Amino acid sequence: MNHLEMIGAIVYQLTKDLTEDEIKKQGFEDYFVDHTTGVYPQAAAGVPYTAGSMQVKGDTITDLHENMAAEQKARTTYDNILRLCDDYDVKDPIRFLREREIVHYQRFGENLRLMTDKLDEKNFYAFNPAFDKKCFKNCIKKK
Repeated sequence: MNHLEMIGAIVYQLTKDLTEDEIKKQGFEDYFVDHTTGVYPQAAAGVPYTAGSMQVKGDTITDLHENMAAEQKARTTYDNILRLCDDYDVKDPIRFLREREIVHYQRFGENLRLMTDKLDEKNFYAFNPAFDKKCFKNCIKKK
């Protein structure tokens, strides 16, 4: 949610002094009717944010892959904003958020590697490590 607060602050700074004519000229009159200049999280295409985009399966490997994908999607969005924007009051915080996404991606990747190292290397997809505790190779008793 920190991202939303930062993006919300940027949007507020960019829109706080807009006139009705400027809002209409930019094509935001429909948005303005519902939200004034408040920040309502939605995709650039106008699709509103839903919690459905926050996925968790309860399987460590699946969830780490999902987290890594989410970090890359956010990074790509920030890359696109940086391509389109020339306002340094926007670019500098977006660069910061972009760098955070890269670090988060690396950390999730490290956790994925650590998790798979602890699993039965012959078939670590055979089990759900969040549920099947016997799938860890250091927990398997040698016969």
